[in-house]
Amino acid sequence: MKYYYDLHIHTALSPCANEDMTPNNIVNMALLKGLDFIAITDHNHAGNVEAVVECARGKDIVVIPGMEVESAEEVHLLCLFPDVTAAHEMQQLVFDHLPDMRNRADIFGSQILYNSRDEIVGQEARLLLTATSLTVDNVKKEAEKLRGAVIPAHIDRNAFSIISNLGFISEDMNFTTIEVSKNAKVSELLEKHAYLRRYKMIHNSDAHHLGDISEARHFLELASKSAALLLQMLTSNIC
Repeated sequence: MKYYYDLHIHTALSPCANEDMTPNNIVNMALLKGLDFIAITDHNHAGNVEAVVECARGKDIVVIPGMEVESAEEVHLLCLFPDVTAAHEMQQLVFDHLPDMRNRADIFGSQILYNSRDEIVGQEARLLLTATSLTVDNVKKEAEKLRGAVIPAHIDRNAFSIISNLGFISEDMNFTTIEVSKNAKVSELLEKHAYLRRYKMIHNSDAHHLGDISEARHFLELASKSAALLLQMLTSNIC
């Protein structure tokens, strides 16, 4: 069956996201747009994934816990996990490798933590918009230990992408899926980098505002609406 998705959505925990990106607003907007799967992928943090999962309980949508990790090479990597516990374990590892810098909300924006009722329960004090000391290989290895899927993010962009920063994706990195922006010019990208045809490609919004969350346009073929099946498909070598 076809299931529509947007696997790259930020809450207001990401300082660059709008403060209307609350758990309930995200879930309800995704439902209005006809999505079956969403993933919560804040910068270097999984603090709001549990609240969003709670919001979606009993509703016809599946929330994948995740985060967008910035590697030592300043490459953004989507890390998607089978459950909240695994996402929180990855968060602790990421925190162990983040520089001890304080956020300046007046410069970077607030980093807001919510409960499932959209009540503010705290602010993350550490600056999240920065690189960890984990290499791309480190991030992939550690996330996969937690049964997660790791996907190079927005590879069509000129900043914070694996191609812009490293110049290529080598086969020995063992990625199976890559992400492009939802309005990426895929034919031009493949013409320039023909080797990308060997990867599965997903289109995500990287939403920082409610209106940016994807419409029901891009879909995955799965036997059922299952987080486990989705992660299995993203990590499988079979295209």
